Amino acid sequence: MTPLPLSIAFAHLWSRKRQTGVSIGGVMLGVAIFIGIGGMMNGFHHYFLSQLVDTNPHIVMSDEIRQAAPQPLTMLHPDGAVEIRRVLPRDPVRGIVGAAAIVGALNAMDGVAAAPSLIGQVILRHAGRDYSVTGIGVDAPREARVTDVVNDMVEGSFGALASNPDGLLIGRQLADKMGVGLGDSLTAVTTAGTQSTLKIVGIFHTGIDAEDQYWGIVPLARQQAMQNRPRVVNEIHIRLTDLSRSIPLAQAIERRWGFKSAPWEETYARVLDVFSLQDKIMFLTTGSILVVAGFGIFNVISTIVLEKARDIAIMRSIGMPSASVVAIFLIEGIVVGVAGMMLGWLAGWGLGALLHMVPAPTGNAADRMPVRLTLLLFVNASVIALLSAVGAAWLPARKAARADPLSIIRGAA
Repeated sequence: MTPLPLSIAFAHLWSRKRQTGVSIGGVMLGVAIFIGIGGMMNGFHHYFLSQLVDTNPHIVMSDEIRQAAPQPLTMLHPDGAVEIRRVLPRDPVRGIVGAAAIVGALNAMDGVAAAPSLIGQVILRHAGRDYSVTGIGVDAPREARVTDVVNDMVEGSFGALASNPDGLLIGRQLADKMGVGLGDSLTAVTTAGTQSTLKIVGIFHTGIDAEDQYWGIVPLARQQAMQNRPRVVNEIHIRLTDLSRSIPLAQAIERRWGFKSAPWEETYARVLDVFSLQDKIMFLTTGSILVVAGFGIFNVISTIVLEKARDIAIMRSIGMPSASVVAIFLIEGIVVGVAGMMLGWLAGWGLGALLHMVPAPTGNAADRMPVRLTLLLFVNASVIALLSAVGAAWLPARKAARADPLSIIRGAA
């Protein structure tokens, strides 16, 4: 047998089919927009981070020291007033000391791949014009294990660096800007005063302007010769099979060898902060639609309370407890919220599929807008929808339960 509050609640909603349908539609629209827009934002964030994280190493060890070592006198007299005069700092040779041993130790770890590199500015000359790029000297077989650029080659191959000591890889945007192609030769000049001739053996496209326009990848030995820094390595690129290990492993590496080791979370901290802000804005904007839908539920139930005031008074006068009266209108709000939520799931999935059909502004006609629908999106949308529905029903329900049935009946008479 159907409980009395449930029967009354359905009777109220059925008697006002148009208003009930509008309220359900409002909740459905809010849930659908929350899921669709949230999926698009998730897809964009995932795509952007995958481009950055996959193209670049997960951890970068550089020849920098995060914090300078304390002076001996400061250590000897930690609480004293120490003043040092006429002491000239040493000018050490920059580079990671014992890089070969460090790379070997890192490659011996489970789920870790490491490769040495030398970074330095290079000016490429072609047709009387100079183009400043970041020269990246790599050990091609090892570097292929720590970067995804090998999969971003559009002409030539990454492995061609291993067999071409004067080989050069550049981005497609830089190649288009310079007007060069595969097999062309360029003149490379560095601040060390060296001048070399490099041959383009590969062109890549990562989709990141800073890399496609300003990277020049050459063999490690050639870069060391151009920079006049023989056998010097100033970066070690590290890639992990498990990204969640990046922060603790970077901290352990830095403690062990002393050189600054930055995980990808630190390298792209500002990007992650922007994504976090975008998520909050999206959450507030789309969540507000569900709150507005709650006002529609509030309006419907408040109208029912006013219209059924005499019926409520009669039910109270024959012994119906106030809790049952509250339950009637709460059930109405929950029914509207659940119906709108379930329809919103379908509409949100459809909106996500529709957005995924939109061409992405990547320059590739085959690319589509990245949309990533997750269970968390559906859960968050459902929670906000149900809370809005219950909150909208609670206020008129309490008003109905607190009404004095005798005063209502006398007023009606």
